[in-house]
Amino acid sequence: MGAQCSKQVTRRKLIAEEKKTLRELEKSCGCNFPGSDHHPTDRKNWIAGLNPEKIHINQIVWPGTHDSGTNKIGIRMISRPFAQCQSLSIYKQLVLGTRLLDIRVNENRKVCHGIMATYSIDVVIKDVKKFISETESEIIILEIRTEFGHTDPPEFEKYLEEKLGEYLVHQDDQVFNKTVAEILPKRIICIWKPRNSDPPKPGSPFWSSGYLKDNWIDTDLPGTKFESNLKYLGQQPPVSSRKYFYRVENTVTPQADNPVLCVKPVTNRIHGCGRLFIAQCFAKNIADRLQVYSTDFIDEDFVDACVGLTWARIEGKA
Repeated sequence: MGAQCSKQVTRRKLIAEEKKTLRELEKSCGCNFPGSDHHPTDRKNWIAGLNPEKIHINQIVWPGTHDSGTNKIGIRMISRPFAQCQSLSIYKQLVLGTRLLDIRVNENRKVCHGIMATYSIDVVIKDVKKFISETESEIIILEIRTEFGHTDPPEFEKYLEEKLGEYLVHQDDQVFNKTVAEILPKRIICIWKPRNSDPPKPGSPFWSSGYLKDNWIDTDLPGTKFESNLKYLGQQPPVSSRKYFYRVENTVTPQADNPVLCVKPVTNRIHGCGRLFIAQCFAKNIADRLQVYSTDFIDEDFVDACVGLTWARIEGKA
């Protein structure tokens, strides 16, 4: 027991030290970057506001949500705090400005996070289609994967095509160099990551897992995650020469050996560092690699940071 208590005390000190290091970095270096003072007048239509004829797919910094379909997971005040990563519905996330959704499903077509399941994928599809019907130029990256420990839903690819087929951008490397206007009226880049079924093929209405990459590490230490994100982003080619999306997640994860197991207080250790990370990308000359930037409990400021950098790229300021 004494050894375990000592371990936890050491752990808490390390977390406090890493949080302090990030605060000091922000104090000394700031959070300003090209486009940091830009704020969209209409987040629901922010891509349209940047001119679809000018903005190329590979110029966009896509604001994303981690475990997007967890706003109603579990039982409120009981099990939900251990699995909830977003407080907004899928529709409200999109209206706020989110343009990449991370959806995990089980064999019963239920959205899930690990062993905990929530509403049907039908709820996600309904919200996505509602948003599309209310906008004209907003492109969405919809990542759907079979959650770890589960098997693929039966005939799931067929189901998705029936529900979303008219909006799907087909798998094609040339898409990255096209403008949004050249993609329209198609609206959804759907990346389907099955565990048991064959992956989508070139030319398919769906994109295979290799088109959305990341280097996620399982840690609750904010400084460790921050530095890891910078390290792995720096190893990627610039967005102008890439034929895949690369995701950075501004999140940390509760650990089983730590007494704090609820998502929000843990991920809050890094949540406020969204702009600091972008500023550090410029400081290290790797800002031209940033493309998909995701977070837990997305808010307006995080969206604005991504939109601001996108604007700066279009205007030749970044």
